[in-house]
Amino acid sequence: MLRPAPLAARVRYGLAAAVVALVVGVATAACSTSAPGQASPTGTAVALATPEPSPSETLLPDADGAPHSAVGELVTGFPVALIPVPTGAEVLLSSAAPADGTDLTDVSLNLRTAQDTAGLLDAVRAPLLAAGFVENAPPAAEPGLAAQSTFSRGDGSELLVVGILDRDGERTLTLGGRVRATAP
Repeated sequence: MLRPAPLAARVRYGLAAAVVALVVGVATAACSTSAPGQASPTGTAVALATPEPSPSETLLPDADGAPHSAVGELVTGFPVALIPVPTGAEVLLSSAAPADGTDLTDVSLNLRTAQDTAGLLDAVRAPLLAAGFVENAPPAAEPGLAAQSTFSRGDGSELLVVGILDRDGERTLTLGGRVRATAP
């Protein structure tokens, strides 16, 4: 038969429970306030947090320093026969550089267009499929993307990944990977 704990033990447990409840109550009250905290950062902290760009600063790479990339146009050597720019699209950035030790070219293309998402993906898909690439679209695009697909050819060494962002009535396409400019 179970016996109740001695009176002294029950008092200690009760006292301990009361102390814990008091500490939790005080801690909770100290952590909450009826108004959000206000902090006034110093001028130095504000300047560090919000730097101002200089008028001559550019966020895009300098064409002189990067012979394999171009801003606002297709770079020389971009495989346009394999990856044509859709009609009406504005090239933001392109690159095409030989992949060391291979006959492949590392390519990337960023463009913007008012063309609808499905039409834009079709414009990229058609020449790739005609050139022997196989499409492998994920069941759903990554969060934030309107469309996404992957294209590969041959042994898989040629691989292109395409993502399309749909924002404010415009689509931005990003394409990147490795290709052979001519069919294997």
